[in-house]
Amino acid sequence: MARLANLNGVSEALPAIPKFPHFKRTQKKTTILGFHGNNKPQEFQEQQMPTTRRMAIGLASIALFGNVGNGNSLADDNGYWLNGPLPKRQVQNKIANEETGTRSFLKTGIFTANIGTKSRAYRIKRLAFDLLALEDLLHRNAWNFVRMYIRNKASIMYYDFDELISNAQVDDKQPLTDLANRLFDNVEKLEDAVRKHDLPRTESCYQVTTGILQEVRSRLA
Repeated sequence: MARLANLNGVSEALPAIPKFPHFKRTQKKTTILGFHGNNKPQEFQEQQMPTTRRMAIGLASIALFGNVGNGNSLADDNGYWLNGPLPKRQVQNKIANEETGTRSFLKTGIFTANIGTKSRAYRIKRLAFDLLALEDLLHRNAWNFVRMYIRNKASIMYYDFDELISNAQVDDKQPLTDLANRLFDNVEKLEDAVRKHDLPRTESCYQVTTGILQEVRSRLA
């Protein structure tokens, strides 16, 4: 027992302060292995390094993004995914609005995989089918969802039509261009009516658009 004398000369017994065992925090060690050709893995570095949260995040970032941040280079497009920021899309054929040079419904940040001409034609037909099923939502006060749905589907169709026209036979280029312009002219009117929550105008534009969508499906059959 430890004793402590107070100022009045009275000794008080105080309990001894217990000593807790000293715990030393250990860290897991990592061994780096290397592979050479078809041989078995060889240990090329014996140095042990502590595995920390910061290191794990850094290694994961390298694995996921590689050298994305090197300079201002354009995206590396292999046809199926991009190793970098999305490039600004531009169409090669005259399917944009002549007055604005673009289309009002276009949604940024959309990447369409290069799946070949036949697959693009099939995707256009599927997207046209999706838009033909939109009528049930027009009377459910779902304006924001309807507008988002139209923009997403029509944006992909827009870039697919451009690639389809570029790879079409010479005699088919102009008919496809005319069909695409009629479709996207009406989609612009439809998207504008939906944005303004104008139900009568939305219904009118949608009826015209559905006729063109059915023509698209027949043309690409």
